[in-house]
Amino acid sequence: MTSPYSSIDEVLAELDSIIDDALSQNSYLALFAYVYRRTTAQIKAEIEAGNFEDPKRMETFDINFASLYINAYRNYFSETPVTKCWQVSFDARNDKITILQHILLGMNAHINLDLAIAASSVMRGQDIAPLERDFNTVNEVLGSLVDELQGKLGKVSFLMFLVDFIGREHDENIINFGMLQARGQSWKITTEFWELDGDDLKAKQDEVDYTVSCIAQHIRQPKTYIARGIFKLVKRFEEKDLSKIIEVMRS
Repeated sequence: MTSPYSSIDEVLAELDSIIDDALSQNSYLALFAYVYRRTTAQIKAEIEAGNFEDPKRMETFDINFASLYINAYRNYFSETPVTKCWQVSFDARNDKITILQHILLGMNAHINLDLAIAASSVMRGQDIAPLERDFNTVNEVLGSLVDELQGKLGKVSFLMFLVDFIGREHDENIINFGMLQARGQSWKITTEFWELDGDDLKAKQDEVDYTVSCIAQHIRQPKTYIARGIFKLVKRFEEKDLSKIIEVMRS
């Protein structure tokens, strides 16, 4: 795959544009856009600190990865078809669901599908094994941001502790889906994509997309009445002003 961006700085500028665009529409899509912007900035910092074995390859990988999200966002609003999992995420842009659910919808599509597409594409025509260590370093960076994200969410979503209750008491995909689980699966899917090409690759990507879209539907509307009721209660006591939410997350 090719990207119109030549640097991560250009990607960050485009993500800033998406955040501003979503905020101007009072769209909850601003939430994942900010989280992803923060992640991309951290990856850039890790590259500059020399924490990847192949910094140049990592920059190409990160730009291609980001392009999948940016293109999906732009295509959706120009009524160009997007993957099923992004379709569900973007269709939920005005849903009165929790801040966490909106963020998870974006994470679900981008980590469970886009990450594997980007990683396999950057190694097309060459041995994929040398990428694995840097791929795992990306996972460590993502994991390091989880605590930061949870801490900031607690400042704008005051009943987030109830989500932990659901996770303990119910086998709910919206809770069981997490960054560790998603990232662990992603390398396996990456190698499967890398081994295929042509129609076989397209069929496999469509298969994964369908599975990820089913997870997205469950994130958007959990199956049990108890889970839906608790998320409705969490939503009731959350900060409603999107600009204030983004301001807290940026602080």
